[in-house]
Amino acid sequence: MEAYDGPQIVGMDLHRRRSVLVRMTEDGRKLATARIANSPARLAAEITRYRGKLVQLRTSCKDQVHGVLAKLGIEVTCSDIFGAWGTRWLDELPLPQPYCWKVASLRQLISWLTSETTVLEQVTAELLAGHDAYRAVQQLPGIGPVLAAVIVAEIGDITRFRHPSRLCSWAGLTPRHYESDTKVVRGRITKQGSRPLRWALIEAVQRTPAGTPVRQARDAIITRRGPQARNIAKVAAARKLLTYVFYAMRDGHVRALDTPAAEQEAG
Repeated sequence: MEAYDGPQIVGMDLHRRRSVLVRMTEDGRKLATARIANSPARLAAEITRYRGKLVQLRTSCKDQVHGVLAKLGIEVTCSDIFGAWGTRWLDELPLPQPYCWKVASLRQLISWLTSETTVLEQVTAELLAGHDAYRAVQQLPGIGPVLAAVIVAEIGDITRFRHPSRLCSWAGLTPRHYESDTKVVRGRITKQGSRPLRWALIEAVQRTPAGTPVRQARDAIITRRGPQARNIAKVAAARKLLTYVFYAMRDGHVRALDTPAAEQEAG
């Protein structure tokens, strides 16, 4: 079989949500369609999204346990009833039927879902072990192995984006823009693109320690606009963090974060 050396166009199959490679003749006729080979990041996306579904199910089970206790008027005296102390407390808690059986069933489901998510995290880490971007993103404050896997898997090939602003726009973290004549209005963020990516960035912002540029950007907005602007501040900080993610995935490090450390060493 002879190799094909004609023009090729990359498109998107919206029905199956996958990239396709379209081969064209010189006069524009389509010859054949071939799916682009999956990269480790694309394969990791399947695992991280499935893990996200399992985490949602686990959260639902925990909420149902709290609902049973609230229905029976039982006061919860610890912050986490699924921790070490809370587990012992639930074991000794006398509950009438059918609530006793329901809570026991929910706790078994929670245990199973926890073990499954742990296995998926290990599989994802092994799959991305040789991925340079995966290691580079974990150098950013607030991002650990789990969030790094989600971010790298959802973004995929960083060379698709020429500038951080394009990545932010693709992720749906930029405000809507309305313009007519001399009137310009900016609305809420578009929320287009990957929802898991936005979730991972917001989670990372909330875990960012004090004194880091991302945390300072969030705190500055809250100080200027008040506590009611917490969500706006989180989104703005997530956009700043995604800018750092862009450079970490493209260059392997973020020079903007190296500057303060370099100044301290020089001093």
